[in-house]
Amino acid sequence: MRYAALLLCLALPVLSAQDTVRVGYTAIQPLEASFNGRIEKFDIDNPIRLIGSSRGVYLDGYGVVLTAEVDLLPSASLTPFRPKYTDPQKEQLRVRKLERVGQLRDIMRGMLVDTAAALDTVPLDQQIVVAVTIFYWEWEKRQGLPSQILMRAPRRTLVEYKAGGIGRPALDAALKVREY
Repeated sequence: MRYAALLLCLALPVLSAQDTVRVGYTAIQPLEASFNGRIEKFDIDNPIRLIGSSRGVYLDGYGVVLTAEVDLLPSASLTPFRPKYTDPQKEQLRVRKLERVGQLRDIMRGMLVDTAAALDTVPLDQQIVVAVTIFYWEWEKRQGLPSQILMRAPRRTLVEYKAGGIGRPALDAALKVREY
């Protein structure tokens, strides 16, 4: 009886290790590069600037999280040729950034779907999350503009959408979007 208990104690860590999901950084790196590319190539004439590089991580038991920081309109920075914005110009900038926030949400939604499809080692009941922090100058008018957007959904829903098993309304209903 003692030997059976001893064998069971020795076997438990091995059995538990087999159930552990392994999503290494080598699987996440191409997704970071893809996210960077989507942001950088969004609009060649009026780009969204990626600040730094996007980062991804797998959280055991939860899922995959991709993060990035962006400047929605890098051409709006102050320069020696434009050292200051007038109040009407600040309002125009705010309106343009509001439009860009909607476009950023579309980029994020696409990244969620593609990430879910690419990471087949992540269990279907775990989450795929994309979080983007938005850079602003201190002088900007920010009413109605989020500082951060977090978007997440279960991998199962995202994979079903990519495969054509569910439509856009079902995807939108499953997405959890938080803006801060």
